[in-house]
Amino acid sequence: MRLSNLADYAVVLMSAAARQCGSVPIHAGMLAEQTGIPGPTAQKLVSGLARAGLLVASRGSGGGVRLARPAAAISVADIIEAVEGPIALTACVAEGRHDCSLEGSCKVQPHWGVVNGAVRGALAEISLASLSKPLPHAGGVWGGPVSDTAFTNTPSPSPSRKREGRIEA
Repeated sequence: MRLSNLADYAVVLMSAAARQCGSVPIHAGMLAEQTGIPGPTAQKLVSGLARAGLLVASRGSGGGVRLARPAAAISVADIIEAVEGPIALTACVAEGRHDCSLEGSCKVQPHWGVVNGAVRGALAEISLASLSKPLPHAGGVWGGPVSDTAFTNTPSPSPSRKREGRIEA
């Protein structure tokens, strides 16, 4: 699964808006400059994100856009759905779609709703606020998997060490 460039840019743009503390209006041109997103694309995203209720736009000399609610209350799922619509890994689960050659005989199709719900749930757990903070260097890769032990000097237990008859990970 890969996000479209537009959805990716929307997450980047919203993250930049969140770093402005959400209360100070900022122009789409300034967001474009800060993020490297082309100006017309930033303007298109700002308009769409405002229509979706994630940004609030104001006109005039002190105008611009700001977050419609706190960054902690906006999820990555909210942003992606504002740009791409409902999160669905396959087209066959969309209402009214009947273009699959396996339709009628596919035993997996009824289960895609569960898969889509799991993906959406995972993305809903990631707040815009968490994307606005730098990640520590973890596992040799910036932005790599971060565990609770990344912030302490306590070594993680060996996977082969046993306690109470269970293997610890």
